[in-house]
Amino acid sequence: MPEQTSSSWDAGRFVRTLAFFETIPLLGSFSWVRESLERLFPQSSPQPERVETGKIILVVGATGGVGKRVVQRLRSQGYAVRALVRNPSTAQQIPSEGIQLFPGDVTRPETLTADLMEGVVGVISCLGPRVQPVEGDTPDRAKYYQGVKFYQPEVVGDTPEAVEYRGVQNLLAMAKPHLAALPTYGEKMIFDFRSSDSPALQVWGALDDVVMGGVSESTLEWHNGAAAFEGNVSTANSGGFASLRTRNLTPALDLTGYEGIDLRLRGDGQRYKFFLRSDDRWDGVGYAHSFDTVPDLWMTVSIPFNQLVPVFRARTMNDAPGLDLSRICSLQLMLSKFEYDGKLNPRFRAGRFQLQIESIKAYSSKLPPRWIMVSSAGVTRPDRPGLNLEEEPPAVKLNQQLGGILTWKLRAEDLVRQSGLPYTIIRPCALTEEPDQQRLRFDQGDNLKGKVSREDIAELCVQTLKLPQAHNCTFEVAEGEGGCEPGDWVCLFDQLQPDR
Repeated sequence: MPEQTSSSWDAGRFVRTLAFFETIPLLGSFSWVRESLERLFPQSSPQPERVETGKIILVVGATGGVGKRVVQRLRSQGYAVRALVRNPSTAQQIPSEGIQLFPGDVTRPETLTADLMEGVVGVISCLGPRVQPVEGDTPDRAKYYQGVKFYQPEVVGDTPEAVEYRGVQNLLAMAKPHLAALPTYGEKMIFDFRSSDSPALQVWGALDDVVMGGVSESTLEWHNGAAAFEGNVSTANSGGFASLRTRNLTPALDLTGYEGIDLRLRGDGQRYKFFLRSDDRWDGVGYAHSFDTVPDLWMTVSIPFNQLVPVFRARTMNDAPGLDLSRICSLQLMLSKFEYDGKLNPRFRAGRFQLQIESIKAYSSKLPPRWIMVSSAGVTRPDRPGLNLEEEPPAVKLNQQLGGILTWKLRAEDLVRQSGLPYTIIRPCALTEEPDQQRLRFDQGDNLKGKVSREDIAELCVQTLKLPQAHNCTFEVAEGEGGCEPGDWVCLFDQLQPDR
């Protein structure tokens, strides 16, 4: 019997859909109402899972000028942090919330126990010997302004060889077995539906053709280790689609550096669509990909970002801007009668349907770095033939006076490059206490001169954790005019070549 072409529309379900997504079609979001009510009646509301939570970043040199800023920025961006500290008294300057202080001294390998690495997925090394003015440090912390005003420096305490080289050597020997056993490809869990109490179940809601006058109806239920997108799709009332969509994610999801999405699912033989949106409007452009399922077979559907098609109400939009991977506002799964531009879905059938979803992940063929090292510009210059020292920064001129500090940094870099771990080595020019959000210049070959804020270097370290483009790269960085806007990390890293 052919399906009825008209049926009773459910106004109540229409209102419930609008309430869940906090929006009015053609008018936009009314999330301001919710925000006003929450100020009057505070309550907790489900938030998207943060993949960083519970995955620990180890920060070494966490009490130094860059290290303490790295810790703060990691915490502000949702990472769990473990700080290796030698002196508990100096560690008091590190905020304690969400941070594990782990006692240990890189110059004494017996203090670096295996439990230091438990749960760690990346290391940011800001190691360095203590350098201060010859006459002693000043109340205004003059040593932190070396990039602006010169002072005569000296090394106090452990030598550069002990800290920069032996320390990295000891730390690598302890950490490498753990880090080398982690997955060998880049992966970011976005939504994990394998548990019945997953917060992800509260973020997704049904968005069916009831919003267009149709009568299709779907639900999201959990059973047998997966979320089930199921229901009845009908072409009555000129309808013909059922879908699941997330609320607008807060904060927006950053998939910078990843290459695509992996959907782990089991379908019913029909063709479905997957959407990403970098626009938080209700009815903006979506970036879509269609995929076929095999009845009752678990499968992984890989969707490269470069194969997503910009669409607006199933019409392709050839003049649409590219998808902004740094700002993914919502995700959607759909079963529709239509493909694109009026073409029909060849595998669509009206009636009951079910699509089980176990997980949604981002993937990359390259790993973001497991080991990020803050080194220094100039490390190759002290022994460079024909170098005019008078034209070089103070650190290069005073290398021998400071115990060969740049020489030992370079040898430590070599240890990291030879470790086999995915790494990034950052060589900042003279460090200052100036504000962040400056234009940055990257270069390779160790010829760059200038200055750069510790704030910008700290943010660079944190952003590098997310970027497969940073895989096995060594580069110098300074402030200055360049081709990229402040904070456009992908643009900066796209200029680099991996180390040979």
